[in-house]
Amino acid sequence: MQKAIIQLETLTCPSCIQKIENAVKSLEGVDKESVNVLFNSSKVKLNFDEEKLSIETVESAITALGYEVKKSQVRLK
Repeated sequence: MQKAIIQLETLTCPSCIQKIENAVKSLEGVDKESVNVLFNSSKVKLNFDEEKLSIETVESAITALGYEVKKSQVRLK
């Protein structure tokens, strides 16, 4: 498993959190219990299985919702 922290553009509404959380949790290979969208810092934290999923796929799912990904950090859990 790998741990990712994804920095997003500033989130402006609490409903954004739910949209992003649902999109990330729906991806195959994401540890659903680990997904945490932080409104104040505009970050998404999650654990994922790098054999089933790449960080680029997670970023694409977020970008598809209309949120800009500023940067991502990935490290082994």
